[in-house]
Amino acid sequence: MKLRLVLAGAAIALLLVPAVPRQGHADDLRTIETSSAQEVVDGMANKAARGISNTTTGWVELPKQVYVTWQEEGPVKGLLVGPLKGIGMTIARTLAGVGELATFFIAYPGFFDPYIDPPYVWQKE
Repeated sequence: MKLRLVLAGAAIALLLVPAVPRQGHADDLRTIETSSAQEVVDGMANKAARGISNTTTGWVELPKQVYVTWQEEGPVKGLLVGPLKGIGMTIARTLAGVGELATFFIAYPGFFDPYIDPPYVWQKE
């Protein structure tokens, strides 16, 4: 039962992730064939670490979005719109983390690039 839930979440996360690589970055040109074994293993490890981190800290998006909306658009929107943004981002970040964790061994998208931007909840957008 739990395995089905995890697989369903991973499938949904993969469907929500855009398949377009970022433009203008040297990392976009790297592939498994043109990279060393160490770079491939580092990419896998970083993707797995991001997956674990985003799966466990996705809930932090709720207070973060309230705070960010409050700072940028005022207290009324912060209290009314912030929680809605937070709920949406909590779901998106958690599912992206599950997807990254489930597919850490696949060099997708790009060369082990993050599924969501910013890669970690504590980084600025």
